[in-house]
Amino acid sequence: MKSNHKNFIRRLQKQKEDALEFIVDTYLPLIKGITYKVLSPLGNEGIVDECINDIFLSVWENADKFRGDTTDFRKWICAVAKFKSIDYYRKAMKQVEITSEHMEWNAAISVEEELIRIEDKTELIMLVNQLEPVDRDIFLMKFFLGYKTADISKKTGLSITAIDNRVFRGKKKLSKEAMDLNPGGFVL
Repeated sequence: MKSNHKNFIRRLQKQKEDALEFIVDTYLPLIKGITYKVLSPLGNEGIVDECINDIFLSVWENADKFRGDTTDFRKWICAVAKFKSIDYYRKAMKQVEITSEHMEWNAAISVEEELIRIEDKTELIMLVNQLEPVDRDIFLMKFFLGYKTADISKKTGLSITAIDNRVFRGKKKLSKEAMDLNPGGFVL
């Protein structure tokens, strides 16, 4: 039996290699795009390739933990790719040697601000996951993957106006939810 769009999740969870091949064939361009977007500032193609391999290995090893359908799988593998890429980026940045000439006195403030920004981003992702599936996909494409509204329109089949309206309403809803979570709220 070969893996296809209907059975690849079940076969992957049973550790069938053809399911992994199917996933690589199907999702490699998406994973490569996400990974490249995060790691391209490093200017090291080797790290990008290593990270992509690690993403698929992680999917292979953790497939039994996945619950959902093919739409959920796409979101799950994108999340795995994003966070694995961020981990690689952080690891690479830690290995960069900082000379005393380039150190700034306010480096501790910058690190603290970066940690707060990452924490806010994690909370924001949790809030985005509460949106309707169509709105969630639009937000992921627009704000996390950097798609333009016209590209989102082509992918979703919705008009540009409809997408803009969904983004506006989604921002409004997320802002309200964020204010409920954190008195300071997020800036969207």
